[in-house]
Amino acid sequence: MKRAKEELVPREPGKLTMYVCGPTVYNYVHIGNARTFLNFDMMRRYLEHAGYEVTFVQNVTDVDDKIINRANEEGSSPDEVATRYRLAFEEDMAALGVRPPDLAPRATDHVEEMVGVIEKLVEDGYAYVSDGDVYFEVSRFPGYGRLSGRTLEEQQVTAGCQAGLERKRDAYDFALWKAAKPGEPAWDSPWGKGRPGWHIECSTMSMKYLGGGFDIHGGGQDLIFPHHENEIAQAEAHSGGTFVRYWLHSGMLNIDQEKMSKSLGNIKLLREVLAEHSPDTVRMLMLSTHYRSPLSFGDESLEEARASLERVRNCIFNLDDAIGRLECGGKGAGTGGGGPADGVSPAAPARAGDGEPRAPGAFPRFLADSEREFEEAMSDDFNSAAALGVMFGVVREANTRAANAGASPDLEAAAELREARRALLAMCGAVGLTVESGTPAPGAADEAPEGAPGGSAPAGPTVDELILLLLETRRQARESRNFELADRIRDGLAGLGVRVEDVRDGFRWRLER
Repeated sequence: MKRAKEELVPREPGKLTMYVCGPTVYNYVHIGNARTFLNFDMMRRYLEHAGYEVTFVQNVTDVDDKIINRANEEGSSPDEVATRYRLAFEEDMAALGVRPPDLAPRATDHVEEMVGVIEKLVEDGYAYVSDGDVYFEVSRFPGYGRLSGRTLEEQQVTAGCQAGLERKRDAYDFALWKAAKPGEPAWDSPWGKGRPGWHIECSTMSMKYLGGGFDIHGGGQDLIFPHHENEIAQAEAHSGGTFVRYWLHSGMLNIDQEKMSKSLGNIKLLREVLAEHSPDTVRMLMLSTHYRSPLSFGDESLEEARASLERVRNCIFNLDDAIGRLECGGKGAGTGGGGPADGVSPAAPARAGDGEPRAPGAFPRFLADSEREFEEAMSDDFNSAAALGVMFGVVREANTRAANAGASPDLEAAAELREARRALLAMCGAVGLTVESGTPAPGAADEAPEGAPGGSAPAGPTVDELILLLLETRRQARESRNFELADRIRDGLAGLGVRVEDVRDGFRWRLER
């Protein structure tokens, strides 16, 4: 609202309350909608990473003109349409890796509370009744326009304002309650049967579950006006106090540099995108641009994001392999036959980027500084793009360290690589990226829960052991020049999601799904 960054001071120390406008469930969610939900998922995860206790509420609009129109087109009921697409939305968010909200109130379950809010607005003179409709009188609220920066004098009367103009005192007044029409959902009210307007839904549900002056309200930039502007007017007129402390809005998404729209025919459904790209690839792409900035979405940008994600995953794989060599004396994680990875000589000295040998303790200090810089970037209005830049600096340095790791036991060097692994996973976890290799680092089995493979309870052969048995058979087949059998084993494992790489003096492998 102030067009500036401010320090986040919660209403209650250590706790944060967030409300994000959820879906209007009349169709499948498209990739533009998904960007908003993923951005606020990122914020929620980072705030929790930073130590806040977060209460996250996201509504479901399940009564609306769009739902009614869709039901009429399909010859079904509005309730059937809303239920079908609400469940589809929940499935799509789960597939994208977006955590469900703590509370997901539905508009149709809160009509009684909405009627109560509207009644008070009428009693206090902020709203008026006209032929069964109830309108908020915008001119009675002096702060209208603070969020969007628009004054009433600057507004043009659009088709939306013209709707029901003969029943309004002013074209800018908006509906709080709509009188029932034949065949539409309707509820009882003091003004006759009808249904709530869209704007009153979010104000009522957010105030019910988070109280007055809650911390963060979010949504897409397209909701700033009129939806959020109207929310503020009716909520503050009702309560007499501040509605929301901080407003955050997610930027728009363009398809190959063009605005996504029905008229251009370039709307991409999220489920269509996820049929071709992993959810972490989509997340990596969206994190690469600041949440408030426009994002260009297309095949080229998705391929760049996939390659970036693979760089991080390969780094974890390389660290696991090097840790195994350093801790086990020549056997890397998921390797067979021993030997350093990628043909790197174990005698190669570890050197800094300028060619000078690294000073003792320099790498741990670098990791600590990088984690601090990562958190500084994320704490600066969730600057995920800058945070990723810090993370890839760690990837470069960690890859160099892993490549130069020798084959002889060196527990101090292994501990440094374990710290690099931990730091990378912490950064990724803070923004919701899943990058960990399917093969755990050596020693990880010691931490397995009781009854799980590697735990204290008796267990059969592990997946790792069975894969290694197949790979040893493949190694022997290669030595005896039975390349057909060796290729069949490799290709069969690839079909199961096991990636095998032949390296000097052996092989290494990992689970890719």
